[in-house]
Amino acid sequence: MRPFLDKVMPEAWQAARSYSAAIRDAALGRGLDPQEIELIKVRSSQLNGCSFCLDLHSREAREAGVAQQKLDLLPAWRDSGIYADRETAALAVAEAATVLPLGEDAQADLEAARDILGEEGFVAAEWVAVSINMFNRISILSRHPVRPRGRDGKVIR
Repeated sequence: MRPFLDKVMPEAWQAARSYSAAIRDAALGRGLDPQEIELIKVRSSQLNGCSFCLDLHSREAREAGVAQQKLDLLPAWRDSGIYADRETAALAVAEAATVLPLGEDAQADLEAARDILGEEGFVAAEWVAVSINMFNRISILSRHPVRPRGRDGKVIR
């Protein structure tokens, strides 16, 4: 069994949590809304295959008001036609920041996203994506388990 990075070095984990909270506050202050932030986190977690973060941020996205249909169709967001322009811009940032290196298509997506989100919202979205990618790696390396939950979202014991 791999060691949990957060348990073996809790001071680093606390610093990462503080960093994440600062990024969220800064992103909210620069015009991203909680739904856009959670869509970035869910999409990046999907691309990275981080089941722990995907479970956590899918729940948090629903709590923030993201419709279940949008979560269900997230892997096909480009073709679904149900996302608002700002949401598609945020999702483009999530994908570009997660799937590196940046190709020509990703560069074009980022330019379009910057036009939609504005300079500060765009940079905030990039920081959110950087942050969730870090947490995806921590959880994947630690093999954080996903605990079964009931329909009410509570852990089944």
